[in-house]
This record gives sequence, structure tokens and C-alpha cells, in this order.
Amino acid sequence: MGDQKRTVSIHVPVLARVEGEGALDLRIEDGDITELRLRIFEPPRFFEKFLEGRHYTEIPDMVARICGICPVAYQVTAAQALEKLFGVELDPWARAMRRVFYCGEWIQSHSLHIHLLAAPDFFGCNSAIELAKIAPDEVRRGLRIQALGNELMELFGARSVHPVGVRIGGFHGAPPLARIREIREKLRAALPEAEALIRWTASIHVPQDDQAFVSVAMRHAHDYAIEAGAIAASDGLFIEPEDYDEHFAEQQQAHSTALFSSYRGQPYLVGPLARINLNHERLPARVKALLDETGLVLPSRNLFHSLVARAVEVLLALHEALRLLDAYRVPDSPAVPVSPRAGVATSCTEAPRGLLWHRYEMDDDGRVVNARIVPPTSQNQARIEEDLRLSLLNFGLDHADDALRLHCEKVIRNYDPCISCATHFLRMKVERG
Repeated sequence: MGDQKRTVSIHVPVLARVEGEGALDLRIEDGDITELRLRIFEPPRFFEKFLEGRHYTEIPDMVARICGICPVAYQVTAAQALEKLFGVELDPWARAMRRVFYCGEWIQSHSLHIHLLAAPDFFGCNSAIELAKIAPDEVRRGLRIQALGNELMELFGARSVHPVGVRIGGFHGAPPLARIREIREKLRAALPEAEALIRWTASIHVPQDDQAFVSVAMRHAHDYAIEAGAIAASDGLFIEPEDYDEHFAEQQQAHSTALFSSYRGQPYLVGPLARINLNHERLPARVKALLDETGLVLPSRNLFHSLVARAVEVLLALHEALRLLDAYRVPDSPAVPVSPRAGVATSCTEAPRGLLWHRYEMDDDGRVVNARIVPPTSQNQARIEEDLRLSLLNFGLDHADDALRLHCEKVIRNYDPCISCATHFLRMKVERG
């Protein structure tokens, strides 16, 4: 009873093993949570503002700089929005290779998160270096898979960090067949490693948190949605990207430089678990069979199953890249001509961390009048705070302060938040006497 009456104040000034900088404030009084805030305090980066006036040809390379881990997501989303507005019909080769390019990002990002950021939490380790001492083979395997994802991104982007290969209308160049043959061999060799990764993640003991939430992700008529599809939700929503604002809203919170998103007034989940909850029947037969072997029941209401979901998507991405590269040909031209026109361009894709939505207003000269970018982490921020509250209550508030802090960090890292991406907009009001 004494523990229930204590007052606990936990402040994590800088969260470790996440992309970017954020903080957590937690206060417990008389056995109840009275304050819980995930603070994103990075300064606003004003990407949307300095895109204004830029020519459409500059946009893919500029938005790639929003994130060093998932630049492909920003490039492809922007390119597809503008191509739709300009009436550009991509060559089937370019459409297929965009998906391959995106698969590379999923492979490297998911592998990085599983092995370097999240898995140490479930083994009582403070870092991947500590984890490598007790699971050296697993960490080496994860780094190999991550490196392969980077190589696939470099193949079409000329480099894996902030790649420069995408242009409106396709790509700037096409890899030679010899390079494709080489990468195909590496992808095939990685399949059994990715299968072993799924079995390993499924064997890791995770907290059994059962929560009610709405999953939001793209859905496609016959593919597992990555770079194409409509927006769907687990409550039956199915809309085109242009209708996003009719169902989703953003609002400012005093403790965050990132906007909070809501769906019909409530938090919602985006990311690998939301995708697999909505799209598991679209998985290739081999991937689905392996998922069934793990015993994971879908749709899942345990956010810690995101670890397995990422591993499943690594294997999916390998299969998709192989399927599309097996039919590879060198095109007559890697891009089609583009003629800009004025209007509003909207598109969304599935970044590794979840739904990414872009909207551009363009003038007759093909220059940006207004830009709006809604990244996955800002969409998940309200859900993270709700998850923290429910997970802590399930964990037990009478635990020692250090145990409470570590559990909170584990919950946050499980989302793989890209905090830098989330600081995309700030409304500022200045009052002077």
C-alpha cells in the first residue's frame, strides 16, 4: 500500500536508440499517472516552407534530406504526387523498379531497428554491442541483411544515404544487367537468413499487452501495399489519398514541436503492425506460411508484435525485389518526358515507420506554391502516449523508478520513432506587450 501512495517523477531528458532527439516526462501520484508526455523538442526544420518556390525537378532530392534512414519514402511519395498531377504515365519498368528501390529501404530500415535499436531492450542490454556479446550470430546476420538493403538502395539511387537516382518521370539512370544479376544472387542467398530472422524475433519474449486501437495503412487490390494503394483502417475506412483531410486531423500540443494526428478524434496506429494487421492475406505464400509457423494471431492487439512484423516485412521485401528483378531489362529510357501544370498533387506511400502523406500546390511553371508533409511518427505520437499509459498500468506502477523508466523507453523504441522527421511544422504565435 505504501508503494501506491508514493509520488514518482521520471524525466528522460534524451531518449537513446531512436532516430532524433526527444524526451519523456512521467509523474505518478497516489497510484495514478497524473502526467505523461512524450516531448519532441527538436527545433522545427521548416522543410515545407523552403520547398515553396522550388522547381519540381528539385523536389525529390530536397525531400530526401528529411530523413537519412528513409529518404526513398520521401522521394517516391513526392515523385508520384507530382506525376499524378502532371498526367505522367510511368513506364512499367520504372514502376517496378520504384517498388524494388523501396524494398531496399524497408530491408535496411527494419534490420537496423530490430538489431541496433529494439532487440537490446528484450535481452536486458543497453546497446547492440552488448547484445552482440550474447547473440553474436544474430547481430552479424542482421548487419548483413541491413547492408544488402543499403546496396539495393544504392543500385537505383547512386548512394544509399540521401540517394539521387529518382526524378519526376522515372529514374536518372538504369543499372546494367550485370549488376542486377549480382544483386539477385545476394537476394536469394539472404532468403534463408531472413526466414531465420522471423523465427528468432518470434522466439523473443515480449510483454503481453492487449490494447484496443485502430490500425491505419494502405491497401492494394492484389499486392502488399508499399508504394501504391488507397488508405484503409481496421474500422472499414477505405479512401483515396486526396480524401485524407476529411478523416484525419493535425493539432499542435504545447509540449511538442511535432503536430499530433488523430483519426475521427482518436489516436491511431501506423507502421508495420498496422500494415500486417490489414494486409497479411496479401503476403506471398512462403512468407505467410512462415508467419503461421510463429503462431502469431492476426490481427494483433499487442504493439510489441511490431518486432515480428518488421522481420516479416524484411522477408516480404526480399521476395518482392527478387520477383521484380527476375524480369529485369534495360529500358530504352529510364524516364518519360514531363510537362508541368498547375494544380494540387497528393500521394501517400508506406515508409518503414508507416503511412507518409504529401500534398503540393503547384503553379503553371512547375514551382511549389504550398507543401504539406505528414510523416509517420507525428501520426503515431498520440498512440505512443496512449500506449505508454496503458502499458505502464499493465506493467504495474509499483515497480522501482529505474524499471518504470526502462519500460517506458522500451515502449517508445518499439515504434521506431523518427523524431527528426516528425518535426515538420510549427505554428508560432508571438504576443508582445
